[in-house]
Amino acid sequence: MDAARTPGIFLHQYAGLPHGAAFEHWRERAVGPCGLDIGPSHGDNIDCRLQISVVDNIALAIPEGASAQYSRTQSHLADGSDDLVLIAAHAGLVRVGQNGHSVELAPAQMVLVDMSVTGTVGHTEADRFTTIRMPRRALLDISPRAEDKLSQVLSDGAVAETIFRYHALAANHAPHLDAVGQRLTAQHMVDLVGLLLGTDAENANRARGRGQAAARFDLMRADVMAALGRNDLCLSEVATRSGLSPRQAQRLFEQAGTTFTEFVLEQRLLHARKLLADPRARARKISDIAHSSGFADLSYFNRAFRKRFGATPSELREA
Repeated sequence: MDAARTPGIFLHQYAGLPHGAAFEHWRERAVGPCGLDIGPSHGDNIDCRLQISVVDNIALAIPEGASAQYSRTQSHLADGSDDLVLIAAHAGLVRVGQNGHSVELAPAQMVLVDMSVTGTVGHTEADRFTTIRMPRRALLDISPRAEDKLSQVLSDGAVAETIFRYHALAANHAPHLDAVGQRLTAQHMVDLVGLLLGTDAENANRARGRGQAAARFDLMRADVMAALGRNDLCLSEVATRSGLSPRQAQRLFEQAGTTFTEFVLEQRLLHARKLLADPRARARKISDIAHSSGFADLSYFNRAFRKRFGATPSELREA
């Protein structure tokens, strides 16, 4: 069975034998448009849950389940796709075949593969991976010799970690963005892949200043949003998670026209206002809402709230 949770995010799920009407329907909807075939990775049954997030001109896939192998066979090559795909291993040992050559990926390792040749990759519950599919030209623009790295095991600590985290963020949130936001997110992802593969000095500086910086800033903002309720949230902690020094992190906030402290305060106030306006939170005390939004001092919360919104929390709730 399959479904789209939101425009741009497609969820496909199947468990059973690799034949029959239900399987054919699922294969046609899930992997057929991707130019792939699917079978069990072990045993006789397929057990697959597949999320595909389309973000401008790239596609981010998160496959899960106990048994599924995706194949690009000779018959699929007639579709003319020459996209490049970065496969990133998350757990176990991920085996990737490409044009008769095979590599094994340990966690945090990656490999670039070519949709214009045959290939396979499979997963189990223990062996998990994600993928980034992107136009060949888009990647070659930032990494002109990317094709030299095809089928090679890749690993670059800081860049690889950013790719892993940015993939998770973009796959779930980028399809909700407008066209400009999606285009930028896709470019930032391609920039990161270009840095992983290596490029010349000019393109590397462009990719760091554009893609890597933006990805790290997005990740820091996401970390803040996930921890708003903690009144001990600090810049150094958020910076470290994105592989930055506090000074580098602060510079990214300043380039966006704010500071870390201002951004955190604004998001906490917006979160508190949302709760105060929610009829389902009517029974909650204002002090409880303040604390759950990360304010340890109720008096400070009231002053900051009134300065930002022109009314006290009590007045806004009554209105």
